[in-house]
Amino acid sequence: MSRVRGRDPRTGLAALSPRPPGMEPDRSFSGRRALVTGAGKGIGRAAALALSGAGAQVVALSRTQADLQSLEREGTGIETLCVDLGDWDATEAALSKVGAIDLLVNNAAVAVLQPFLEVTKEAFDRSFDVNLRAVFHVSQIISQQMIARGVQGAIVNISSQASQRALQDHAVYCSTKSALDMLTKVMALELGPHKIRVNSVNPTVVMTDMGRINWSEPQKAAAMISRIPLQKFADPGTAMIQLCSEFVRVLEAAALFPLGASKNQSRFSPPPKPSQRGFVLGWAGD
Repeated sequence: MSRVRGRDPRTGLAALSPRPPGMEPDRSFSGRRALVTGAGKGIGRAAALALSGAGAQVVALSRTQADLQSLEREGTGIETLCVDLGDWDATEAALSKVGAIDLLVNNAAVAVLQPFLEVTKEAFDRSFDVNLRAVFHVSQIISQQMIARGVQGAIVNISSQASQRALQDHAVYCSTKSALDMLTKVMALELGPHKIRVNSVNPTVVMTDMGRINWSEPQKAAAMISRIPLQKFADPGTAMIQLCSEFVRVLEAAALFPLGASKNQSRFSPPPKPSQRGFVLGWAGD
């Protein structure tokens, strides 16, 4: 078993260290198999390492073979799968060989930032192919497999606070993440009767490679950080682990916001109406 402690120098996110005897959390993933997409870098890599450290057998999926090879060299026992999720047929062929999966983390995403008036067809299509269509496709394949096996599965979609807030040059990215939040709710509604929980984690900026490309300019970063109560960018790792765990099996269609919403947003949304299966839960700390 492992716990989150310190920072991983590769990802900038929380690193893992052994827990002392007698301090094991009640959320063992021993005997469970997890698939993490976009696992070569950043949040996905941290998620793969965290789940592996918590006892899960992890399949790390990335389109970049070099990133997967570096994971293999760490000797974690993580299996790797190289495929571009933007390719529908290649994805279907690859996942047909992946074996039984109990936990799915849909992390793979792209952020192609362009002013609204300059958005290209290529940027639009690529963003929706990876950020939304691939989540739909992968989740379909894996949830059908879960249902056939009769297991109680869990799916976590890595969304973004950009799904709720307009950001300069983020017209396409914000749109993909808003669509992902609604997809999460509908998936939870339809997969819940099959004992498959579906939730999302909606971090603010995380300084992964992609985050550094888009948020390293000091003035731009300062404006965003000033709106975050804890005055720093996010680490959604703990929230992701909890949502995969049976420890929070009562949560369904929740969108967790690590490090809190912006200061002009309430910490918790109003309670859902009885007819609603999906709701948004503000999370002010990880």
